[in-house]
Amino acid sequence: MIEPMDPEELTAVSAPVRADVPPDTRMGAVYLTVADLDRSLAYYETQIGLRVHARDGGRAHLGTGGEDMLVLSEEPGARPADGYSGLFHFALLVPERVDLARWLAHAARDRVPLSGMSDHFVSEALYLRDPDHHGIEIYADRPRELWEGQVERLTTLPLDTNDLLATLEDPIAEPFDGLAGGTVMGHVHLCVADVAESVNYYRDVMGFALMVQLGDQAAFLSAGGYHHHLGGNTWQSAGRPYAPEGHARLTQMTIVLPDEASRDAVAQRVGGTEVRDPSGIPVVLTTTS
Repeated sequence: MIEPMDPEELTAVSAPVRADVPPDTRMGAVYLTVADLDRSLAYYETQIGLRVHARDGGRAHLGTGGEDMLVLSEEPGARPADGYSGLFHFALLVPERVDLARWLAHAARDRVPLSGMSDHFVSEALYLRDPDHHGIEIYADRPRELWEGQVERLTTLPLDTNDLLATLEDPIAEPFDGLAGGTVMGHVHLCVADVAESVNYYRDVMGFALMVQLGDQAAFLSAGGYHHHLGGNTWQSAGRPYAPEGHARLTQMTIVLPDEASRDAVAQRVGGTEVRDPSGIPVVLTTTS
């Protein structure tokens, strides 16, 4: 999540926002290692509300019935990767605000532990940690016309949970049978070793637009004017390497391009479709087909 700070601390980039990747570029599946796959599947099915699309031995694919959003691979005994470069959180974007309200009602009723709840002006968000300490965000965007051109106001304020739950007729009795269909991987927020190096890579080489930067602490980049598809911060990982084997870690972040031509254009700039960013984080470029 975005760490609490005064709104004035966030400053928009001074140059006009421009992206070289196509505007419909988006994020795809996140691949993680976990210490105990059965434990993780129980958590993601009952607490988060994802469905298991497929399981083969020590690997499972999860989503809401469409494409995979999460791929978990078991590495017995893996330890949390706190303090290393890698994943800060992956963010599941629900289609409507009422879907977020239903999920919050489920969390309250079924006592799902949360690590935070925030109003980011562009979105409303709930935060969790899975059993391996992987960060998770579940969020709903505010209508784009309310925030477009004002991304510099991206901030962290207390979430008005009463207003959110008021979208439901009866939060206590509201049924919950999983995350809403149409939920997508909205963005991925990374722990990086150096923000400037990450910006140089994801903006100047890969071609995302820099939307907002908080000095050497954090930066947020996107395609198509979205508030952010990618985030990176050094709050716990400044100068730190990518998490080594033996840790529950991010093993692939997927960026989805609209067609092979655009994928190949980005691949030419970065040196292939399977690369590592300046923090050592594995990135895969793919297409919607």
